Amino acid sequence: MTVLSPAGHFAAAQRGHIRIADTDVIAVAERLHVCGLLDFLQPLVARDTGRPRLLTLEGLLTGMQLCADRHDGAVLLDRTTDLLQYRISPGMRTRFHMPERPETDRAFEASYACTRRLFHTLLKALDPSPLPKNRQLDRAEAGHIMQNADATALAEQATRLQRATGLLIENSLAPARHLLAAHWEGSLALDATPVRTFARGTRTTGPVTATDPDAGWYVRDGDHRDPDEAPPGPKRGTKNTRPTRRSKYLFGYDATLAIARNPGRDGAPTANGHADPAQLPAVVVGFTLDKPGHSPGPNAVDVLADVRHRGHRPGYLAGDRAYNNTSPEAFQLPARALGYKLVFDYRSDQLGIQAGHSGAFQVEGTWYCPAIPQPLIDATADLNAGRIDAETWTRRIAARAPFRLMPKQHPDTEGHQRFMCPASAGKLQCPIKPKSLGTRPHIPLADPEPTPAGPHTVCRQHSITIEPEAGAQHHQDLDYGTPDWQRVYFRLRNSVESFNGFAKDSAYEAIEQAGRRRIRGIAAQTFLLAYQLAHANQRKLARWLDTLPTADGRPRRRPTRRRPTKPLGTWTPTGHLTPA
Repeated sequence: MTVLSPAGHFAAAQRGHIRIADTDVIAVAERLHVCGLLDFLQPLVARDTGRPRLLTLEGLLTGMQLCADRHDGAVLLDRTTDLLQYRISPGMRTRFHMPERPETDRAFEASYACTRRLFHTLLKALDPSPLPKNRQLDRAEAGHIMQNADATALAEQATRLQRATGLLIENSLAPARHLLAAHWEGSLALDATPVRTFARGTRTTGPVTATDPDAGWYVRDGDHRDPDEAPPGPKRGTKNTRPTRRSKYLFGYDATLAIARNPGRDGAPTANGHADPAQLPAVVVGFTLDKPGHSPGPNAVDVLADVRHRGHRPGYLAGDRAYNNTSPEAFQLPARALGYKLVFDYRSDQLGIQAGHSGAFQVEGTWYCPAIPQPLIDATADLNAGRIDAETWTRRIAARAPFRLMPKQHPDTEGHQRFMCPASAGKLQCPIKPKSLGTRPHIPLADPEPTPAGPHTVCRQHSITIEPEAGAQHHQDLDYGTPDWQRVYFRLRNSVESFNGFAKDSAYEAIEQAGRRRIRGIAAQTFLLAYQLAHANQRKLARWLDTLPTADGRPRRRPTRRRPTKPLGTWTPTGHLTPA
């Protein structure tokens, strides 16, 4: 029999005094069944031959969830083993097919080996990368492995991983699902935030890979890709805008997060001093991992498709400029096909006229009459250049409305939509259409420029059809710069930045730190990050519930107050926000 040291006796005694109630264990296990995670993963690890496992998949997932609940979302397999082997009742261990073991080092190692084998069996069925982990590979050997891998099988495993982690997130939202159905209209904010991996990075062009070969370097500049992986820069003597190696500061992954938030409400405390019961906090409803700067559009579409697959309705969708700068086939068109209404901001070189169709101009995402005055087209560019002030910009944005093509019907099943000429819709007077003149003298009078070929198609016809590919890269569903656009875009963008800071808090989930996820590889990092994000959801929902009124009408926790100072939008550099 193994003799325990004094420290071992103390640890054993300590374990013996901390027991987890059967009701808590059963509640966790039942939620795994209800959310569908256990039923989804069980066929992936089932086997018909060999000795019976000394730990079931239900037991492993229950132990990992218990570990996450007690350690701020962090899941370490040694802690999970300790919970399952020594802190739950014998009846629960029997349910999970775990034998009774003494509190010795050898017994713990045997139990830990069972936990570790089953977890890595699960990862093998979910891993979208064929590269071996935990050892450095020669670059040529790694390239050979990737070239000879079964792309179809890897794509299937990537889908499984997305589905499994989505169900973990859904499990954290289960207590608030009825509130989401009542108060959330489906709007999301997208953002990619860097997280470290538990491996030391190596030079991308060096002879060997890192021990986590699926990760990459994140840089502060540009599109965040490693400059060693970027295309060749300009020729010598021209300005090179590629990031330098000195800007590398993190070896890990980009986590593409989809944050749910209702932009129709501002979230301010009520007059009674408690939180608004109809404004849920911003929570994550889906995510995925990839190398930093790689495929932001397709990664976002994978997340959106998973969110829709789990039954969440689509609403507005906001993201930073990394998303509307991708090719439309990779992001904008698939996102619109999923039912989302896009809301974007633009770079300074993307302002003004962005596309044309049948004579109509797309100006900052919206289709306008070709007679729209040039000062209205250049409003945002003039603001950024300092040629006009914010008040003038606001008036010019509002003056665009009469020149906007009016939707005649909703888009059809293929995304085609009919638009009316604003003069035909009674929003504008135009000499090309005499019936619009004099009927409503208070509306603007268009001054169309003559063209050698005669009036444009949109001017000759009552309405035109615009296909989804026309202006797809910069298309958005709200008029840029209007109060509605400001409300939706900035509230969604602020919510995703707020959640990033909340989940990166080093006192809690600390998702950016590598020590909370100590297993290498994209499958392991994704699966363990899902527990951290799920815990952040639970913590945020719990804090929100504490700010709601109790039986005596007072909240347990006071919500953040509005301060008698200038709002944050006052300091927006480009003056997009209209002062209240």
